[in-house]
Amino acid sequence: MTGMPAYPFVRLTEAKRRLLAAGAEVIDFGIGEPREETPAFIREALVAGLQPLSTYPQTDGLPELRAAIAAWTQRRFGAELDPEAQVLPTMGSKEAIFHLAQVLGGELVAIPAPAYPVYERGALFAGKEVLVLPLREEFGFLPDLDAVNAATWRRVAVLWLNYPNNPTAATAPPSLYEHAAALAREHGFVLASDEAYSEIYFGDGAPASALELDDVSAVAVFNTLSKRSSMPGYRSGFVAGDPELVALLKRYRPNVGVAPQEFIQRAAIAAWGDEQHVEQVRAGYRAKRDALLEVLEEHGLRSAGGPATFFLWLDAGPDADALAGRLLDDGIVLAPGSFFGPAGAGYLRLALVPTLTECERAAARLAALLA
Repeated sequence: MTGMPAYPFVRLTEAKRRLLAAGAEVIDFGIGEPREETPAFIREALVAGLQPLSTYPQTDGLPELRAAIAAWTQRRFGAELDPEAQVLPTMGSKEAIFHLAQVLGGELVAIPAPAYPVYERGALFAGKEVLVLPLREEFGFLPDLDAVNAATWRRVAVLWLNYPNNPTAATAPPSLYEHAAALAREHGFVLASDEAYSEIYFGDGAPASALELDDVSAVAVFNTLSKRSSMPGYRSGFVAGDPELVALLKRYRPNVGVAPQEFIQRAAIAAWGDEQHVEQVRAGYRAKRDALLEVLEEHGLRSAGGPATFFLWLDAGPDADALAGRLLDDGIVLAPGSFFGPAGAGYLRLALVPTLTECERAAARLAALLA
């Protein structure tokens, strides 16, 4: 803890508090926390799930929730998962991502860069070293797995992939998952695929998943309702894939008390069973993206990333951090790409989480500020 810098987004939160205390009008594109209203039918399912007798939830989750997740993965990805052996509900995906390295052997955790900070922090808390796999714009923000030699792969505990990607918004072809899973089986590590943004996309086709692989041995896929169903405060997700790994997690997780509450699980069952609200969520983010993207690009902030997630990955050049600071002083909060490691330098990440009205208002303010 003493050797680790503060979680980067804590710094943004503190800066926003200072601005609000000073009376500034703040529009916050910094932290990727959905602010859409959770659909009414999900809230109603949560209330209906409250019971007079409150007992500790079971680590492996409700059978009905495991079945609902397996049914969704079959509809969405064509994956045939055994709900009993291959699906485990989690308290969102963040805690499950953080804990994974603690249950695996190996010395290294391979992570993309730039990346969601929790991959690295989970590795360090587990006492492992980090192997950085650069994501470069000229290669579509995909890692070069062939750049790692066999001797190094044999030291790896887990390889993290994250597509659609945070922060770059890039998507991955099925061939990347096939190659990574083959390496995992050959060298004895786990391919962990964080797919939290799988349902937020704007291209012609839906993003691929590691669950589409014919063989999911040595594969763990993480997903969450936070983005798909506008449920960040519910902290409801899952890990699915290799039954041996799921069994290992079932042994580990009672020790750290992260079983999701039963009433949350009841709400999650409703959410995984419905797609209409997800289409509405996607349409909302598309409208906000359209409101901002042209203005940003007209004023020199090129969209360098892909057509997915609710992030815009903006090429801001060598003065990116200074520009983020200047916009912050004017009440427009963006995350500097450097928050995601040195590989993010020169970029800004804009999270499309304010309301559409706020995004339209921000577009006018940005046009004036950037001019």
